[in-house]
Amino acid sequence: MLNLSSDERRVLRARAHSLQPVVSISQNGLSEAVVREVDVNLSSHELIKIRVYNDDRLAREQFLTTLCERLDAAPVQHLGKLLVIWRPRADGPAQSARPRPKRSEPRRSKRSFQGDSGA
Repeated sequence: MLNLSSDERRVLRARAHSLQPVVSISQNGLSEAVVREVDVNLSSHELIKIRVYNDDRLAREQFLTTLCERLDAAPVQHLGKLLVIWRPRADGPAQSARPRPKRSEPRRSKRSFQGDSGA
């Protein structure tokens, strides 16, 4: 299982906010077909949401842990019945989970000043 720093998790949570769940885990639980589907989607997208149709929080936590261990992925978030998982792509350019460096100088306002208005 991959480990992420809190800053990396924060960046990935922000990226995952607009995503829709691509895999669903039904009452049948974590079958081999579900694990394969999660693996395929992680290979394609790196960052995915999974919807779990189970009311037991401990079972959802176990699903998240099992998926991350089996697929060498990192847990990003468990919010209600949604799980967010990230795994960097093995082939090609990966989207970074690193936070952007902070700007050293303050931003200027969008107003443009015309100088002295007359005197």
